[in-house]
Amino acid sequence: MTMYTRILAGLALAMTSCTLLAADAAPPLDPEWPDSQAELWLQLQRGGEVASRRVQSATPTERELSMQRLLDSYSHPIPEYFGEDDGGSFER
Repeated sequence: MTMYTRILAGLALAMTSCTLLAADAAPPLDPEWPDSQAELWLQLQRGGEVASRRVQSATPTERELSMQRLLDSYSHPIPEYFGEDDGGSFER
């Protein structure tokens, strides 16, 4: 192999490596935007970028009432069937 061929082969290898690295680092051309407002809010919530800096905590009374509400929900039987006319109404 001549010196000229080795240099060309080395340059081709270097250019291929740089192209592959640049392709991995390139941002997508079409960013994925949410289809709905709800999906946008869920993404913001999951990412935490717009989270409140204020720590939110419940008082002992609020925690006790919440636990009691949960325990009370177990006293209602689960129906075998939910009919269309059994519950409230829904309008579009």
